[in-house]
Amino acid sequence: MGIFETVSDETIKRGECTDIYFMRTEEILNKENINPVVSMEVTASALPDTWAVFCGLSDVIPLLEGLPVTVDAMPEGTTFYKNEPVVRISGKYRDFCRYETAILGFLCHASGVASAAAHITLAAQGRPVYSFGSRRQHPAIAGMIERAAWIGGADGVSNTCAPKGMPVVGTMPHAFVMCYEKPEDAWRSFDKHAPKDVPRIMLCDTYCDEKSESLRAAECGATAVRLDTPRSRRGNMRSIIEEVRWELDAHGYSGVKIFLSGGVTREDVVAYRDVVDAFGVGGAIANAPVIDFGLDIVEIEGKPRAKRGKRSGKKQVYELQEGGHRVLPAEQKAPGGAVMLVKRFIENGRIVRQSDMQEARERVLEGLTTRGIR
Repeated sequence: MGIFETVSDETIKRGECTDIYFMRTEEILNKENINPVVSMEVTASALPDTWAVFCGLSDVIPLLEGLPVTVDAMPEGTTFYKNEPVVRISGKYRDFCRYETAILGFLCHASGVASAAAHITLAAQGRPVYSFGSRRQHPAIAGMIERAAWIGGADGVSNTCAPKGMPVVGTMPHAFVMCYEKPEDAWRSFDKHAPKDVPRIMLCDTYCDEKSESLRAAECGATAVRLDTPRSRRGNMRSIIEEVRWELDAHGYSGVKIFLSGGVTREDVVAYRDVVDAFGVGGAIANAPVIDFGLDIVEIEGKPRAKRGKRSGKKQVYELQEGGHRVLPAEQKAPGGAVMLVKRFIENGRIVRQSDMQEARERVLEGLTTRGIR
């Protein structure tokens, strides 16, 4: 363990971050000289929503690289439904059984974050959504959280350890405003010293009501005002937002936008998207319910076999021309015009296809377009 009780990459790669029963299973099977060739599939029998976004494969690929296994999977960013295999691993069971914990951990968490980001982005109907939730998670996984949020469609992220290739954005905390005698002093200081390409979004609910501080911020050159207390304010938040909008317009600041953050949920996005210009979403993305994947044997020594509740045999998922998906036995002929979704990523330990973050994001955004967002 490191000083922050985090597990090292090397420990995970060696398969030593696992549930103890996999170690015992491996030991007993080794003593009995049992090591069947199996195919195992990752599926979710239930989802938080009707559909979800597959994410986390970029960690599974280097985890299994070099092991004598073959991995087929949906590309990251693919929309999937319950009971669809998103990953299939084939090889001798003892060669990879200890990795199940890490495999599912990578996929369950990242897919949950990406799925939440996608549903919230869809709900925003074109209003920008920014991932502000890395502080709600252990800092060691901040990069994963922001990557998954970006793949899921977020327009930017807040953490400085986000992977390259996405906007890192942020305004100011209440503590910054409170370091000055008056909010106006803080806003003017920010305007004077912040890089020119940083939008002048001023936090406007530190001391006084949102209407008063928003008008004063507009006088100090704000391009947008950020309201950060929808969860802590008494009264009707929509009325507060509408009042701020009215007063900004009435005083000649119709170009000043309203940015809402602070415990924002998907329900809030739906409720306020017609009166808010952008959303900063924290826990609703970073603390999203994980996708409850399982990894189960579906074939042993080339013969279909599965535990109760699971369908035996290797499968393929097809995207149909008319819309929707169909799961069929892997050896069955594809429906006419259908697109095969499960593709080869590792062939006997050798990586044959990589997972690209930007391609994954475009895959999600294309899917959201068909659902009427962009």
